[in-house]
Amino acid sequence: MRKRIDAHVHIMERVAGFASRGELYAIGGGKARWANGDVIQLFPPDRADRNFTAEILLKLLDDFSIEKAVILQGSFYGFQNDYIADSVRKYPDRLKAAAAFDPYCVRAQEIFDRLCGEMGFRIFKFEVSPGAGLNSYHSGFPLDGMPLAPYIEKIAALGATLVLDLGSPGDVSWQPQAVARIAQKYPDLKIVICHLLAPKLGDRRALEYGLHTLALPNVWFDLAAVESNVRPEKYPYPTGRDYIALGKEIAGADKLIWGTDTPSTLTRDTYPHLISYIEESGIFTEPELDKVFYQNAKDAYSL
Repeated sequence: MRKRIDAHVHIMERVAGFASRGELYAIGGGKARWANGDVIQLFPPDRADRNFTAEILLKLLDDFSIEKAVILQGSFYGFQNDYIADSVRKYPDRLKAAAAFDPYCVRAQEIFDRLCGEMGFRIFKFEVSPGAGLNSYHSGFPLDGMPLAPYIEKIAALGATLVLDLGSPGDVSWQPQAVARIAQKYPDLKIVICHLLAPKLGDRRALEYGLHTLALPNVWFDLAAVESNVRPEKYPYPTGRDYIALGKEIAGADKLIWGTDTPSTLTRDTYPHLISYIEESGIFTEPELDKVFYQNAKDAYSL
């Protein structure tokens, strides 16, 4: 049986999101309501009601024989640093996690010092998209400038991994050239770009440009939610598969990392489908699949 690491998942003790539509509040049945009144299906109701804990995640991983997971976080679900750190300490053989914080906080340096010191994080994620990231409640900013630049320098000095969710082509946060400058300035810094640059239907040309710009030795791309971003396309997601094939062609199979973006993606399709649409696509050889589903995550995240 193939070993698998789900390298893009989320857990939360309670939903505490804050983004372009204000705060996010769980209302039961797997649903949540934004402050503007919009209601979304956040969790699959057969798996979760008002939160998605480490134990709920581990049950899912066990159901599908997943060895371990990398927990990422951001403002969509709400920052969960203490809870996530506690969960990793409780299940060290199954979970590894990224820290997240808002670099605009007046006392952001103190936050960062605690995250990498007392709490021991060695992965740091910044979701910068205008939909659910930093650009949803801060004005646009250059990713290689203020306020991120001092923290990226510190992350590089720590030997940690930097994870970036850039949003989709056309977003103010979608800045492949800025990320390339970061990667070239810090050649030993491992950088993971979420969602294969998050192309939507019709974004193939932009994806090709972004991949060529970021086809660098220290940059990886996770494949989480590629299928969700080509909605309303259905399984087996031919456009999603085409985008992944393009990723292999330009960046190489060694630079692609499987992940599911659980739990929100499970409101739209099943966990087995999030495996099989890639595994049965014919894009990868068997040795390449072993890299995509396992070894590449170990390399990028020092597992």
